[in-house]
Amino acid sequence: MFLNQNLIMLLIPLLSLPYFPTPNTYCLGFLMVIKILHNLALVCLARTPHFNRWIIVEANTYEKYWPFYQKRGGNYFPKDHLKKAVAEIEEMCNILKMEGVTVRRPDPIDWSVKYKTPDFESTGLYGAMPRDILIVVGNEIIEAPMAWRARFFEYRAYRSIIKDYFHRGAKWTTAPKPTMADELYDQDYPIRSVEDRHKLAAQGKFVTTEFEPCFDAADFIRAGRDIFAQRSQVTNYLGIEWMRRHLAPDYKVHIISFKDPNPMHIDATFNIIGPGLVLSNPDRPCHQIDLFKKAGWTIVTPPIPVIPDDHPLWMSSKWLSMNVLMLDEKRVMVDANEVPIQKMFEKLGISTIKVNIRNANSLGGGFHCWTCDVRRRGTLQSYFD
Repeated sequence: MFLNQNLIMLLIPLLSLPYFPTPNTYCLGFLMVIKILHNLALVCLARTPHFNRWIIVEANTYEKYWPFYQKRGGNYFPKDHLKKAVAEIEEMCNILKMEGVTVRRPDPIDWSVKYKTPDFESTGLYGAMPRDILIVVGNEIIEAPMAWRARFFEYRAYRSIIKDYFHRGAKWTTAPKPTMADELYDQDYPIRSVEDRHKLAAQGKFVTTEFEPCFDAADFIRAGRDIFAQRSQVTNYLGIEWMRRHLAPDYKVHIISFKDPNPMHIDATFNIIGPGLVLSNPDRPCHQIDLFKKAGWTIVTPPIPVIPDDHPLWMSSKWLSMNVLMLDEKRVMVDANEVPIQKMFEKLGISTIKVNIRNANSLGGGFHCWTCDVRRRGTLQSYFD
């Protein structure tokens, strides 16, 4: 949604070690209120007796990082790296407050506690990416069901905040929680070659099946009364259909797809940055881009990221450079190291707020992922016929 200035986000930065604090951002109104958390982040893997527990990791990460998960599964992320990430997110929160954003944070959760359902047992992951689990549409906060077993109970970190908004008049919806039984995952999903994945993606087949609805909120992106969603490794067609029926007739959900063999979360591939303005990843072109061109949108191609090859990105790609956070139509939070994209925004007449979160990127998200806007000012419009 494009609502004039001021946004209220939900930031959940990390803090205090050896626990992996979870950065989450919850915006609400005009200011941002910050509360420190000490959420624990683990490199986790779920287990069942006959389940290939690596298939989810392999389907959602790059092969060069598989040894990292095999070695550290069930343990904390590297302490020194987390310490640097904590400092970065704290600084980001301080800057957001200075820009007039209200920052709120979730409750501390011990993610090392093992839990068990009739279908699996697991420990948690983290509560670092509120964009993954929450989406705000109008005055409604929707909790996504998620697709990773290690994230089954991630919603618990946000419940206090959501209840507070509910008491103040917001609608609160929890999407149907999947069982995450073995049938939800294709345990024979090919992870050998990019070519295999491209072929399956073209057929709409991914590591998650259509056994039951599942989705991460980060596979949806809003543009006024139109919401765009992608079928991905964590979001299936049943999940998208649930959102479509739930939001109709006030909002229209469109399915779009990309030349991407490993889709997971849309905002480092296709990021709407203003009315009629969208960043489109040149490495993952959108198959439905004509829909936007016919509506008069400007398609902006972001420059190649400058993040070094030796910087660890355990859960994402270098294209987090385009995972920016729009505070309003004229202000964007962008990585301080990504000079090429800073210049791109300046040419568009958008002021850049430069913040370094490179170490925080390693945990799987950029500015957009580490935050979730709750309220913006402006009018609700339709940008498509």
